Amino acid sequence: MWSELSARHLLALRAVAEEGTFGKAAARLGFTQSAVSQQIAALEKIVGQPLFDRPSGPRRPELTEAGELMLDHANRVLDEIRLAEQGLGQFARGVVGKLSIGVFQSISSRVLPYALKELYLRAPDVEINVRIEEADQFTKLADGDLDLLCISGDIPDNCESRFLGVDPHVALVPVDHPPGPINLHELSGRPMVGQPLNDACSLEVDQGLERLGVTPNFAFRSHDNGAVQGMVSAGVGIAIVPLLTVDLADPTVEVRPTAPEIPPRQLSIVWVKGRTLSPIAKQFIEVVSNLCDNVLAAAPNREAA
Repeated sequence: MWSELSARHLLALRAVAEEGTFGKAAARLGFTQSAVSQQIAALEKIVGQPLFDRPSGPRRPELTEAGELMLDHANRVLDEIRLAEQGLGQFARGVVGKLSIGVFQSISSRVLPYALKELYLRAPDVEINVRIEEADQFTKLADGDLDLLCISGDIPDNCESRFLGVDPHVALVPVDHPPGPINLHELSGRPMVGQPLNDACSLEVDQGLERLGVTPNFAFRSHDNGAVQGMVSAGVGIAIVPLLTVDLADPTVEVRPTAPEIPPRQLSIVWVKGRTLSPIAKQFIEVVSNLCDNVLAAAPNREAA
């Protein structure tokens, strides 16, 4: 019988106990007096004990000892239901929750700080965990260790995605480099700097140069975009890099177009197909998408570079 217990029974019990009469309890709950009486009778049947003494005449119904014990439990249950309602309401509005995100370096420096700032202004109690270029990131996404993953390139078959934009490959040269576009066919044997072999960024560049028959001479490779840019500034070599990896405020380097072009990076944010996204995850996707639009739109015009 206890499996038939519902919040309606507990609300009726509390209302009668606090209001003192079945009529006032009915008015408070928006029910008829007979409906409240039926709820109390059903509750007494469930617990197998009388919960109210109902004296004749004008005297108020009085809680039995079992009724007082049941009311104590009812108050705790109803308070938990109220807390659940509040908590789920906050979660639905995206103001509480947890989010684990995998990102690559250029997104983490050019976009992520502004995305997190906007999210924390909206929802300061949200817990966000950011992981930068971790190994086995697709496995971690599939296993639920990551909720969202920013990637460049093809979308895995088990994922859904939101396209973030196109990140063009550009030449990064010292500020005193001769003007004009960088002819990729002239790079064979010339010193260059870039990301390590088989890195996601360098792979597209290395394959693009290989298709053009260019054999570059890499004097320096590093995962650190800042280190690559520093080497270019120092004159160690030029770099062919995605535009998002460049610190455009650095006055010691310049961005130049390449001739011919290497196909741009296709940036996306992905999540496991069929997995329900939390409201805060949906907010993050919208914020990052808008920021990527703004950052890429504000990039220097390649034709005028």
